[in-house]
Amino acid sequence: MATAEAQPLLGPALQDPEEGSKHTDVILDFNPDGDIDNPREWTPAFKWLIVSLIASVAFTVTFTCISVVPLAGMIVDDLDNGSASSSSSALLVTIWEFGEAAGPLLIAPLSEVYGRYPVFNACNVLFVAATVLASLSRSSATFIGARALTGLAVASNTLGPAIIGDMFISEQRGTAMSFSVLAPLIGGAIGPAISGAIAQTLGWRGVLLVAAGLAATCAVLFLVCFKETYKMAILRRRVANMTGSEETVVPHGRHGDGSLRELWHAISRPAAVLADSGVLIALSIFGSVCFSYYYVLTVTLPGILQDVYDFSPAMIGVSFLSFSIGSFISIIICNLGLDRIYIKLRGPDATKGKPEHRLPFTILGAFLLPVSVLGYGLVAQYHAPVSLLLLSTALLGFTLLFTLISLMAYVVDAFGLYSASALTGVIVTRCLMGTFLPLVAAPLIERFGYGLAFTCFAGISLVLAPIPIVVFVYGESWRQRSKYTMDAVH
Repeated sequence: MATAEAQPLLGPALQDPEEGSKHTDVILDFNPDGDIDNPREWTPAFKWLIVSLIASVAFTVTFTCISVVPLAGMIVDDLDNGSASSSSSALLVTIWEFGEAAGPLLIAPLSEVYGRYPVFNACNVLFVAATVLASLSRSSATFIGARALTGLAVASNTLGPAIIGDMFISEQRGTAMSFSVLAPLIGGAIGPAISGAIAQTLGWRGVLLVAAGLAATCAVLFLVCFKETYKMAILRRRVANMTGSEETVVPHGRHGDGSLRELWHAISRPAAVLADSGVLIALSIFGSVCFSYYYVLTVTLPGILQDVYDFSPAMIGVSFLSFSIGSFISIIICNLGLDRIYIKLRGPDATKGKPEHRLPFTILGAFLLPVSVLGYGLVAQYHAPVSLLLLSTALLGFTLLFTLISLMAYVVDAFGLYSASALTGVIVTRCLMGTFLPLVAAPLIERFGYGLAFTCFAGISLVLAPIPIVVFVYGESWRQRSKYTMDAVH
């Protein structure tokens, strides 16, 4: 394991994995005999309350993001007085991911300096403000800028898995991770359906005002109910209460008082973690291509349904339920099997558990993904019955979540206290790919048609499919080359 599940309250000098120096100070840690501040020792009911809060925010974020997908053309037409282009409509959808790529570069490091609580709440407030700004936009440029800001303020994707890692031991994380992913899928399922209905009565601005109301409700609940989970922030606060100073040495390195130097060190950490780990680089590339197909789908499906099958905006929104149904089935399988497979592979000795034991589902999904991508493209190319189109959409939803959930669980297990920074590397590459690949997909489809275009996408996925297998076989030894994942350090 990359992280120790229990450590002594007081210990000897510690080797800092980032500074490479020996500290001679006394190390403060949670009391192994019981500590009310230790998130791992909180009651299951309170832990699941926090998971539910994370899920609620993730639901709202996804609802806000996806609800405008079927309305993109309508919004740009309205704001640009009927002079909308396909590129503008696609950018309106994908610019969210560009903002979401930049956000974790600050969100994760700030959470590792100041804690999860203040950062998450600040992001919630910014998200509400940006959503209101989008609803009041008078030009497509303002709307796109507001969409980028809402993407920038998404904390649930970066901090959600890290918070789960703060609270749950390894063999319990898979279930919690699966549950936290279920809520955004529901948001993605009902978002387009509800937005289509609201848009036909109240207009697209009404859709965003509803989203802003949901976001404000979640922000208040999070502010009142959430409790700090990050170990370093909790220990720093404890030291401040004891000594009046936050300077201390805690497990895995020295953490100071939030000075500018320390903040810069934290901001640069995601890049350092990514550059230091070949395993993380490989999985980030693999995961980013997988995730980008979701946005390729959201950009292409409304046009197919409208042009080929003459669907109304409301019916287009309802059709997105097929993707979420496939995703929901995937969530159920991951919820039932992810932790069981981990425990089975590690054996009865809990100390022999490895992050690589999280990867079997990712391996299987890596080879199902090219099939599902190709199937979607061929169905669209030959204008098959709409039932087959929706079935292929459901299969794509199943495959994407089946592949990505266990990948995220692997990153949390492998990087431990640095999981937020490591997840940033995955999320940034994922969001950048999700921003630009759909923009490439549109002209590619116009030039070669759906069949050949998605054959190319399937080929890319097939080339990348062996990456999880290689990490499963060699990941344990490769992780020892990174100071952030060495078993001896963590």
